[in-house]
Amino acid sequence: MIVVDNTIVSDEIRDIRFCCDLDKCLGACCVEGDAGAPLEEEEISLLEDGIDEIKPFMRKEGIEVIDNIGVFDFDMSGEYVTPLINDKDCAYVYYEDGKARCAIEKAHEEKVIDFQKPISCHLYPIRITKHKDFEGVNYHKWYICEPACTFGKKIGLLLYKFLKDPLIRKYGEVWYEKLVKEIEG
Repeated sequence: MIVVDNTIVSDEIRDIRFCCDLDKCLGACCVEGDAGAPLEEEEISLLEDGIDEIKPFMRKEGIEVIDNIGVFDFDMSGEYVTPLINDKDCAYVYYEDGKARCAIEKAHEEKVIDFQKPISCHLYPIRITKHKDFEGVNYHKWYICEPACTFGKKIGLLLYKFLKDPLIRKYGEVWYEKLVKEIEG
């Protein structure tokens, strides 16, 4: 374990080699699983504020889900998540060249909203577990990411370096520098 401020980071974050290979996985993390992507409470208001700008990039089915239940849903534990289309695809998914893409991220890239995408999506395959006095920063091993592990090994990219930007987005640059210092000495 690596302790940085009020986080406990699993050793896998340091050791796993990882780099998304969208050509192989086709964005499976956006369409597989038993619930939508975890959402922070403040992200819900960002989605509500930007939904009219996001909708032009969404599929009809996703818009219908959002119109019916809203920009978020709850998982089995009562946590906030993105809604799903037919208990499968994230409502914000659209397809381009057979690959699942994020309408929220597309709206951000097109500069129509400031919100990039949920931090849980940006950090994946890292998952954050909130405890009373600290947060656990853990690697979520899932078969759909085997191509990313293979590609990461091929190019020698470590997970904490691959996810530098989202880790800084979540915890700040000073935290990330402390993490690197703990890992690299």
